[in-house]
Amino acid sequence: MSYTRPPYSKDAEFEEIPMMFSANTARVPKLEYPISVKENFRRAAFRDHPVWLPNSMTDVINVSQFDLEAPPAPDLPEGAEPPASPWGSKERSNFVDDFGCTWTFVPEAGGPMLTPGVPPVVSDITNWEKEVRWPDFSKHEYVESQKKFMEKYGNVDKVLHLNIGQSCTERLVALLGGYEQSMVAMAVEPEAVRDFLMAFAEFTKDRFLKMTEIAKIDFVTFHDDWGTERDTFFSPAMMEEMVFEPTKLIIDAIKSRGCVFELHSCGKIERFIPYMIDLGIDFVQLQRRANDVPMLKEKYGGKIGFNTGLEGFGFGDPLPKGDELVEVIRKTVDLYGASGGFYTMVHSPDPEQMWDATQELFCYSREFYEKENA
Repeated sequence: MSYTRPPYSKDAEFEEIPMMFSANTARVPKLEYPISVKENFRRAAFRDHPVWLPNSMTDVINVSQFDLEAPPAPDLPEGAEPPASPWGSKERSNFVDDFGCTWTFVPEAGGPMLTPGVPPVVSDITNWEKEVRWPDFSKHEYVESQKKFMEKYGNVDKVLHLNIGQSCTERLVALLGGYEQSMVAMAVEPEAVRDFLMAFAEFTKDRFLKMTEIAKIDFVTFHDDWGTERDTFFSPAMMEEMVFEPTKLIIDAIKSRGCVFELHSCGKIERFIPYMIDLGIDFVQLQRRANDVPMLKEKYGGKIGFNTGLEGFGFGDPLPKGDELVEVIRKTVDLYGASGGFYTMVHSPDPEQMWDATQELFCYSREFYEKENA
């Protein structure tokens, strides 16, 4: 059937959704869903007859790892406030992560980079057992923090999404001080790299299982950039020898909690898609400009899901209006929607444009799946 796109009005019903990596919220239309948002998202993830194409701006709430770990208060002078998160800052600022790596948040890039001139935490990969400073979470009040988390989110009919940062190779890069050092280590000292990555995977597994003993998370994204926009950083042989097993250990632990798993990976990494399928990845979040995602969807869409923005538009690009906006959204659904295994995002600071884009994606994808499942 054809669904009516209700017109925008200043009295339209909206809701505020927390934005990822930011203290800001997004104002999105409040939709009338025919089934649970969580159920539809799982159907999309597992290619099991979704009713609409999920939109992360309306269907997903991004929750913080700190909500689940309740980090102990830092030792500060009386009356002093803890430092604010650099994410979303308009100025460059430095911070140190829980492994001791020093970063500079770069607002122009929308993310952090290793601070130039700071010595690496690990001087040589063969010294990792002596020099890696594993975070100590023994003082965290996991049970109390997760009880509070469930009081806040337990009855929310949205997909609870947790982004837990760096996976194996990104942590290797951070500790060794850069990509050049880490790629040389992979080539020259593969056994030491593998040993470290397995230790990191065990630590990450235990940490995740601890923080989700009570709290229920629907969707987890891990970051591991595997390439430049020309090719992968490392070879398939290195993937098999060093990266695959520790990555699978982490993914298996996350999925054991019933979570949908997504890998965010920048670069032209098309040749690693078969490994991602074997790893059990549900969604892979790719750079569209570096990868032929329509080809990948057609070739591998029965085995793995994908996430990109609207076709032809990068993150943050202003969206068109009117008929052109409708055409872009319908092209995206037609390219990637078949049998599920895809979600996207529509966002605009213009409330009317946000309304129109959200309504069109929701209604057109419902029509699309009704035809597909007829």
